[in-house]
Amino acid sequence: MRRKLVAGNWKMNGTRADLAEVQALTTAFPAPTVDLLICPPATLIAQMVTATQGHTLAVGGQDCHANPKGAHTGDISAPELADAGASHVILGHSERRTDHAETDAQVRAKAQAAHSAGLIALVCIGETLEQREAGQTLAVVGTQLAGSLPDTATGANTVIAYEPVWAIGTGLVPTLPQIAEVHAFIRADLAIRFGADGATFRILYGGSVKPSNAAEIFGVPDVDGALVGGASLKAADFGPIIAALSAA
Repeated sequence: MRRKLVAGNWKMNGTRADLAEVQALTTAFPAPTVDLLICPPATLIAQMVTATQGHTLAVGGQDCHANPKGAHTGDISAPELADAGASHVILGHSERRTDHAETDAQVRAKAQAAHSAGLIALVCIGETLEQREAGQTLAVVGTQLAGSLPDTATGANTVIAYEPVWAIGTGLVPTLPQIAEVHAFIRADLAIRFGADGATFRILYGGSVKPSNAAEIFGVPDVDGALVGGASLKAADFGPIIAALSAA
């Protein structure tokens, strides 16, 4: 059985005052039956680790460099994330792929670096609206999956997040059959490449997940949880999503 996971991506949001939201979550869910992960700005990682000490909530980074160290001003390495207390790192998010023109090959190299540092890589893939309307969704997802996952990927050190780009922060959500189709495709693709271990990878859905739609999304086969953006910033919004996954 794959243990369910709900991950919050704070993106470029959060200061020390916002640690109160995480403490509210740990109080509301003292012994969660699903895995909880929050990826705050790098400036908050160490402080969030301290604030949640004694709780199972995991803390992660939002990106890492492919090299363990070097002359890369402004970047952060996987060993540095691990040293700050992070256990996970988001890689290949559509905003990184768009804003920084990250390629599948670069995401793959970053995932290898994450694995080498002992981090769990949360690799994001997903199509744009134009690609969806052109009927290219499965081709795009398959290409990104093949190019972004290194051979070091296993169900223990890698999580896949399917995030249709057109649904991120827009309020638009694919239909349940559309989500089911893509998740089933990803599962089959993982089985072809990784054999029996392909069944152990967790596949999250991301893209305008909120309290009002979480339960029905979590009822879709092969949806093992969610990668949540804006709704993860406040315990009042994130809590019901965690509860919905716990009940799924």
